[in-house]
Amino acid sequence: MYDLIMKKRNGSELTTEEINFFVNGYAEGTIPDYQVSALMMAIYFQKMNKRETADLTMAMVNSGEIIDLSAIEGVKVDKHSTGGVGDTTTLILGPIVAAAGVPVAKMSGRGLGHTGGTIDKLESFDGFSTSMSIEKFMENVNKDKIAIGGQTADLAPADKLLYALRDVTATVDNMSLIAGSIMSKKIASGADAIVLDVKTGSGAFMKNEDDAFELAREMVDIGNNVGRNTIGVITDMDQPLGFAVGNALEVKEAIDTLKGEGPEDLTELCLTLGAHMLVLGEKAKDAEEARKILKDIIKSGKGLAKLRELVVAQGGNPAYVDDPSMFPVPAIVEPIISNVEGYVKGIKADDIGIAALVLGAGRETKESVIDLAVGIVLHKKIGDFVKKGEAIATVYANSAEKQKTSVKMVLDAYEIVQEEIIAKPLIKGVVTKDGITRF
Repeated sequence: MYDLIMKKRNGSELTTEEINFFVNGYAEGTIPDYQVSALMMAIYFQKMNKRETADLTMAMVNSGEIIDLSAIEGVKVDKHSTGGVGDTTTLILGPIVAAAGVPVAKMSGRGLGHTGGTIDKLESFDGFSTSMSIEKFMENVNKDKIAIGGQTADLAPADKLLYALRDVTATVDNMSLIAGSIMSKKIASGADAIVLDVKTGSGAFMKNEDDAFELAREMVDIGNNVGRNTIGVITDMDQPLGFAVGNALEVKEAIDTLKGEGPEDLTELCLTLGAHMLVLGEKAKDAEEARKILKDIIKSGKGLAKLRELVVAQGGNPAYVDDPSMFPVPAIVEPIISNVEGYVKGIKADDIGIAALVLGAGRETKESVIDLAVGIVLHKKIGDFVKKGEAIATVYANSAEKQKTSVKMVLDAYEIVQEEIIAKPLIKGVVTKDGITRF
């Protein structure tokens, strides 16, 4: 291990065998933290090339269970978002892509942060469960083209260990290490192809647009290097996606979107990501044809019908799909009034997320219990005009004290100016194995 640290410190490449040696040794507990910390710092400064990054990713994949989805018919296409505020895409994308005939075998997690993860949101449907055997999971995908399971499998355990170590040694922020961490879990989940939604802006992990393109390029290279057809889409997260931030509120917004009545930005993102999924899943020859298929699925109600099928298959009450007023409603529903007039120049997405967390929509620790009913619904987005005394948002709360704190945070998150503002485009560009296209 000493030789490996020195080799990387001096800027040399690590071989496949050397990378496997340190990942396996650390996962098994035979190599100590302090040596792996030193290696992480050497990698942080000296970087890794494409081959080293792919080898590191596969070493983490091979450290645990790899899900074999070969019993599922068709090309399995997975979607991964690098995270944001109000990111409800899976609840819309899954059903419309499945309705187009592409199998959606989704392993999702619970949320730690602003709001719950996809699983928490789906549990807004009374009785919905993501606990099932891998056999049942695959049977559901073959039958309905969609299933959403909890990440119970021991996927990429070496990544969890390395991430915890990087977190306390200031070595998180390295493109190869970030990309390897994300892709190891996606590859271990068994998909044939992967569409990545890489966020950039105030509410994203990558605040800088160039960094987001660089991360996408790194992840697309890894995927294609290990035989998974991978595409990255760079999207804006300078404000929350859609209007709703909070679990049941986001599910209602997803239902509206599947009815063709959702927010413009959320609808556009789902059509863009979904189009790439259909092309990779061999159900459309290009993105243009794929978009038309997806628009028809929404218009005909097939997407909503597919969500209903998913809810029924996993033990949930489908009546909620047709009557969203059945979702939990909190004690306090209060408009947030603007005390200034002008155009919305910015909305600090992270601050809106934290305002929802304060209400109880997310988890501060793994043990926190989520309140599915609470959250925030925005009425004004970047570029919109606001009159003094007009509601910019509505807060949904179960505690007057938390509501008061949240309202102040939402007001502080809005930047309102006198000059007219033109909203930035949602889709910034696409990264494929052939290169980068910026819009």
